[in-house]
Amino acid sequence: MSPRLPSAAARLGVRQVGRRVLDPGLPWAVQRRRLDRLMRASPLPRGTSVRRTMLGGVPAEVVTAAQADPGRTVLHFHGGGYCVGSALLARGWAAQLSARAGCQVILPEYRLAPAHRYPAALQDARQVLNALAGQLSPAAIVVSGDSAGAGLALSLVLATRDADGAGPGGLPAGCILLSPWLDLGRDRRASPDLVRRDVLLSPGWLEACAGAYTDPANWADPAVSPLHAAHGGLPPLLIQAGEDELLAPDAGLLAASASAAGVDVSYTRWPGMWHNFALQAGLVAAADSALDQAAWFVTTVTGR
Repeated sequence: MSPRLPSAAARLGVRQVGRRVLDPGLPWAVQRRRLDRLMRASPLPRGTSVRRTMLGGVPAEVVTAAQADPGRTVLHFHGGGYCVGSALLARGWAAQLSARAGCQVILPEYRLAPAHRYPAALQDARQVLNALAGQLSPAAIVVSGDSAGAGLALSLVLATRDADGAGPGGLPAGCILLSPWLDLGRDRRASPDLVRRDVLLSPGWLEACAGAYTDPANWADPAVSPLHAAHGGLPPLLIQAGEDELLAPDAGLLAASASAAGVDVSYTRWPGMWHNFALQAGLVAAADSALDQAAWFVTTVTGR
């Protein structure tokens, strides 16, 4: 495990990622290369296994700690605004969750915009979940995601709920949403205090990602922006967010809507934390706390 960083030092490092990587003026290919280069330097716990596989025709990484039970599975979709990112982005988080929850974590390499616009990512997500459902009971699967990947995860669970003949037994055991991006059409500039406090994301970058993913006419579609869906009938949700992130309103609004619809919701908002802070477990104390909560959630909802 790497030594924990003071929050102020970690914040400075994250700000540099926002400025030098998630820049709407850079080509997507450049953003992807720079982000992957940063993520390759992230250490993994000793004994972690990372193997490549195909699920439903979609490439994926399977991350497993020593003595983890492959019968308990977290299906996690990485963030990156649907345009950048890869399994590398969440590999460190996945390895530590595998060690703490005794599960395997699957990281699909779903297709990215703008070359593959909506609904390509959602189609890939459904293919992966269908392939897993042929191997495991849905009660052993937790669907998860961070940032745009969290929006994709929620859209997938909603699609599963709404599929013809999909009863409660067909739903995954739970859903983890880290700093979720759930409303692509929301005007982020309308919250100038959050614009100032968010050290990673900018309204301009989010707008560029949203436009690359799908046309503005589709942004209010619940399959694109799952905040606009009806949230009744969902499995238990764990929602984590930082107070200092542009997407914080999405997390709070979903928690309120799902709770009002009778869903079992655990929602935690960390003061002073930035977008996707939870992926920095082992470096930031708040991220360690968030990881502990995620491990508790996985073991609780899978009942093993």
